[in-house]
Amino acid sequence: MKKNLALCFLTMAFAVAGCSKPEVTKSGFKKSDFCTQIDGKKNKLFVMTNKNGMEVCMTNFGARIVSVYVPDKDGLFQDVVLGFDSIGGYQHNSSDFGAFIGRYGNRIGHGRFAIDGTSYQLPLNNNGNTLHGGPKGFQYCMFDIRQIDAQTLEVSYTSADGEMGFPGELKARAVYKLTDDNAIDIRYEATSSKPTVINFTNHSYFNLSGNPEKTVLDQLLVINADNYTPIDSLYIPNGQIAPVCCTPMDFRKPVKIGERINSDFIQVRNGNGYDHNWVLNTAGNDSVPACFLVDTQSGRTLEVYTDEPGVQVYTGNFLDGKVHGKKGIGYKQRTAVCLETQHFPDSPNKPNFPSVVLRPGKTYTSHCIYKFGIVTKDCMNRYVAGNGSKVTKESGIKK
Repeated sequence: MKKNLALCFLTMAFAVAGCSKPEVTKSGFKKSDFCTQIDGKKNKLFVMTNKNGMEVCMTNFGARIVSVYVPDKDGLFQDVVLGFDSIGGYQHNSSDFGAFIGRYGNRIGHGRFAIDGTSYQLPLNNNGNTLHGGPKGFQYCMFDIRQIDAQTLEVSYTSADGEMGFPGELKARAVYKLTDDNAIDIRYEATSSKPTVINFTNHSYFNLSGNPEKTVLDQLLVINADNYTPIDSLYIPNGQIAPVCCTPMDFRKPVKIGERINSDFIQVRNGNGYDHNWVLNTAGNDSVPACFLVDTQSGRTLEVYTDEPGVQVYTGNFLDGKVHGKKGIGYKQRTAVCLETQHFPDSPNKPNFPSVVLRPGKTYTSHCIYKFGIVTKDCMNRYVAGNGSKVTKESGIKK
């Protein structure tokens, strides 16, 4: 017995020692600050780096992107996503920072849907609706993460039949690859034992300035979409697909995020800013940019590519400074923007929206790329039809 106890304590000592190594990432995170047990599984911090010095950190809890460390126009590297310095921050604050969202990203009206005549009721967690998979969506679940190589991570999670009210045992998997052109390439897939609904996305909060004490209101945004899905005051689409033309929803050319965010337009009022789904013109072509984001001061850019039909743009409207993240900074309203590639909100209840039903024997797939870069005149001209120099001048971008 004494021998067994001694062996047990020795094993625990080695485990603690393994978690307490003072290994620090380029972005300044101590790996030991993410080493703990959650739901019987070991949580760790995983790191991807490329030949350019870019670094992306992830953790098991919610398969979250913890940091994205990229250079500005002068070669200064900074972290451009919101989050926490340790696993405790993610455990003790209800947040979606950096998370793998599932089973169903965005909202399902009244938490109800039907498949083949069978109705399902999900737990409600957002104004009488179900948001991001319910009270314990994937963002609060422990994923298995496998490091394939220095630039690739595989994450996986099996959601039990009936978990959060969804039918079918769902086996979910995603591969995150940090490419040598400074892109995070995410490929999702899933299978289900029963007909179910599915809508995966990533919920990183981006602030390309690298300083989350600044808002994103002066950052320029382009959305490759002629239409969007209007919402009611509870953020549920009304089923229409409406044109962006001549409204504050028009981002077909570079516009400052804050330029019209406080307008009296009913949709901006309903969203408390921007919290809407845009119907992409890309028609599933993931080689065509869906969104383009620019911070003119740092020169950092972000291009988003996807084979999804939509993207949810959320401008951090409900951040209020009460949640203190990295370096103790209180995240205030509109200090980040989310660009969530997706099928449309409440699609299970909108027959005219693209289907989100996954059936046994079929494999769900989704592809998203977040590509970081530095702004150039040529880069801007790609997004401003015949008017590059004017926008360059007005936005302060150097030629």
